[in-house]
Amino acid sequence: MEGFTMAMSGFVVRQAQNLSRRTIGPDWRRCWVWLGTALAAAVLAWSPDAAQAQNWPTKPIKFVVAYPAGGGADFIARLFSERLSKLLEQPVVVENRPGAGGTLGALSVVRADPDGYTLLIAAISEISIAPATYKALPYDPEKELVPVIQLARWPQILVASPNFPPNTLSEFIAYVKANPGKISYSSFGNNTLNHVNGERFKVAAGIDALHVPYRGSGPSLTDLMGGQIQYTFDAPSVTLNLINAGKLKAIAVAATERLPNAGNIPTFAEAGLPFIVSSWIGMLAPPNTPQAIVDKLNKTAIEVMSQPETRAAFEKSSLLLGGGSPADFAKIIHQ
Repeated sequence: MEGFTMAMSGFVVRQAQNLSRRTIGPDWRRCWVWLGTALAAAVLAWSPDAAQAQNWPTKPIKFVVAYPAGGGADFIARLFSERLSKLLEQPVVVENRPGAGGTLGALSVVRADPDGYTLLIAAISEISIAPATYKALPYDPEKELVPVIQLARWPQILVASPNFPPNTLSEFIAYVKANPGKISYSSFGNNTLNHVNGERFKVAAGIDALHVPYRGSGPSLTDLMGGQIQYTFDAPSVTLNLINAGKLKAIAVAATERLPNAGNIPTFAEAGLPFIVSSWIGMLAPPNTPQAIVDKLNKTAIEVMSQPETRAAFEKSSLLLGGGSPADFAKIIHQ
């Protein structure tokens, strides 16, 4: 189709130029050349992608979240689904497809139709970590998923069971060192962000703890509150309310600065351990999704981010807004 539009534009210009040379005077020739150029631009502007994007969406859109309900990705997906639905004038539904550290949900979107109606609300785990930790990942995130936009980013918090004795990071490290192999930490699954960083933390702090993988943040936090495991790293959006309710104990923020909405929680850096765990959530589309639809999604998501109620929800949860172009998000994924 691209070759056809180029050929048609060239044909229109040539016919206008030939007509101007054969039949009319200089002033009219200029008019015909201008008209031919304008028609050529119109032909180039029309394409199946542009026509599809102009009509899109005409039916409900599905957000696939590769984790159970209750986690950071699910929180962001539901926040944006509600607001995007109003702007796009179509329902936006969230479908949770957990398993294999987020890779099952990601693979389902890789195999989906590239029509803009199935999108992945992805975490860093299944997009940027999985290619480095899986021996045989069944998809290539950089080649088989189309970046749309980064939606949110944040530092994670080291949280513990409310009955776990330590209250500060130094007490925490000393306690785990005194009980090698007897303390457990949870993750969203093997090879996910908080699994990788749980192991990094063990090396940085010189501690020995057991890893217990879960299918997502919700099940992990449930067992943490019940005391079946002792600690984990997770997002402010799902931990702050539980911390304030006394259901979780905040140990430290894995960042260099305190959270703006939770200034009472110290950082790792303050305890002399410069340990950082940053995460993000983004929107991606199946391969070969028309660029015009990707651009429309990007523009609409940025419009959602500019809304005061969106900013207020982010500030309340100590999250940072994403943004940028699809190319900007592609760079983040690669880095």
